[in-house]
Amino acid sequence: MTTLTVEQIVASHKANLETLFGLTSKAFEGVEKIVELNLTASKAALAEASGHAQSVLSAKDVQELMALQSGLFQPLAEKTAAYSRHLYEIASGTGAEFSKTFEGQAAQAQKQFVGMIDSAAKNAPAGSESMVAIMKSSVAAANNALESVQKAVKQATEVAESNFSAVAAHATTAAKPAAKKR
Repeated sequence: MTTLTVEQIVASHKANLETLFGLTSKAFEGVEKIVELNLTASKAALAEASGHAQSVLSAKDVQELMALQSGLFQPLAEKTAAYSRHLYEIASGTGAEFSKTFEGQAAQAQKQFVGMIDSAAKNAPAGSESMVAIMKSSVAAANNALESVQKAVKQATEVAESNFSAVAAHATTAAKPAAKKR
């Protein structure tokens, strides 16, 4: 059987730490983007509320006041949908970075494991060929299962993105007639 050297263990730990710090950095980038989005949205909402309040206070009659109120709903629905889309883009982008890193790490670990099996097979005593074949077959089956799960997750993510876009578009178009009726 193969044994790990101190250098291999140190290299493995170093690679794991680099991955951890890289993922932590990506997570903070995602949080920064969300904070920036929220600050921008809050500033815009405050400015719009102030402007709307000034318009309401300067309304000359009830009809003008009702027109101001009804004109508020459509842009609000559109801005809410845009905010949701932007938030979703940030979250899915950060998630994609995590997935890409994990897939790369899994591929590297898989490659190292197969290398260890091959090395062990070369040093295995005579008569253990069937055991080595079973081990290789098990690794191949596990790899196929992992690939199937990854494909299913990607497909589910694509369906969720498609559904989110459809719902956001529907909400925006539904808000337009509602705003006109008021």
